[in-house]
Amino acid sequence: MLKTACQEQLLPGDSLQEKWEFAQNAGFDGIELRAKGDLHFEGRLPELRTAAADGVVMPTVCVDMLHFFGAFDAGLRRDAIDQMKSQLTVIAELGGLGAQTPASYGMFSRRLPPFEPPRGEEEERTVLLEGLTELGEHARAQGVALFLEPLNRYEDHMVNRLGQAVDLIGEVGLDSVKIGIDSYHMNIEEADPAAAILAAAPYIGHAQVSDSNRFQPGAGHLDWPAWLGALHAIGYDGYLAAECRLTGDPVAAVRSIPGFLRRSGA
Repeated sequence: MLKTACQEQLLPGDSLQEKWEFAQNAGFDGIELRAKGDLHFEGRLPELRTAAADGVVMPTVCVDMLHFFGAFDAGLRRDAIDQMKSQLTVIAELGGLGAQTPASYGMFSRRLPPFEPPRGEEEERTVLLEGLTELGEHARAQGVALFLEPLNRYEDHMVNRLGQAVDLIGEVGLDSVKIGIDSYHMNIEEADPAAAILAAAPYIGHAQVSDSNRFQPGAGHLDWPAWLGALHAIGYDGYLAAECRLTGDPVAAVRSIPGFLRRSGA
């Protein structure tokens, strides 16, 4: 049975301890943290250390920043890499597995005017490889992993499909760099999401879940038995972390996620 986690902002409660109590009662196995920029996540260390000492399970962290390691501006890229290094260090101290980030978010889309980014494909590949290598080496030193998340074509123009992530990670050549798959983005980008999981099997390190409409699993039309079946087939033993919006009563919606996923094959 796959483990389930829920991002912290979706859980009711004023503290991580309260959120964890709710999460356990709902059937979750962990809480996925969110990390803002400006070293905000590092600033939470006293809170996070106390939560960990109280038994809160926090296996992963997902970035919540305004710019990323694939930014056009060199200064923003440097800042994003430094932020990610800090987040990797913090999640390692908490005994977690790693940190998830896209190459970029909202920076440019080839599906909208002017259609062509201000940077050529060769330069973009160099930027991505350099960033992934530096972050992967830091992750390896910390004993955790960097999870590269492919986003849909409207949110990122560089890494949209699992195959593209495999190509980059294969060239980086570090076991500490993995793919963080997301069911919502895969539903848009992959012709056959289950087949894409099978093809990328050696590189998959983390999984985030939401339905085809970005709401909680069960609120859309994604083929969950096929998607989860592919994860079982490759021997994935990590977490399914809910990263979604909520429709209906938010507390009931969050409560529904673990049961729905397990009925669907998790």
